[in-house]
Amino acid sequence: MTLNYCDMRLSPLQKYILEQGYSEPKPFNRDKLLKFYNNYKKPPLKEDQINIITKSLERMTDKELLIAYGIRTHKKWFIKEIKLTLKGIAMAKKLLSRQQILPLRKRKLIKDKK
Repeated sequence: MTLNYCDMRLSPLQKYILEQGYSEPKPFNRDKLLKFYNNYKKPPLKEDQINIITKSLERMTDKELLIAYGIRTHKKWFIKEIKLTLKGIAMAKKLLSRQQILPLRKRKLIKDKK
């Protein structure tokens, strides 16, 4: 059974990785992905950010959404650069064309009692 890329659930970080990969036609350095945490009020520690990004890149490589360039030892990946595959480019196009949900809150209208 083949996995349909439309059915995949992606985290916000993985969506960000796809968007960045789509804007860069050539392989790009993974340090560019640390900017994802700039908008957070309380970002994780720097070491945790690197570990989170590495795990996301490994999972996306397993899903065949991107190609990772680096060194692989018996236990660990040392990813230096990444590039999207055709499957990843198709997924990024789909994400960019999808309408975003606005974070609006419903408020109750309070009428003046006079």
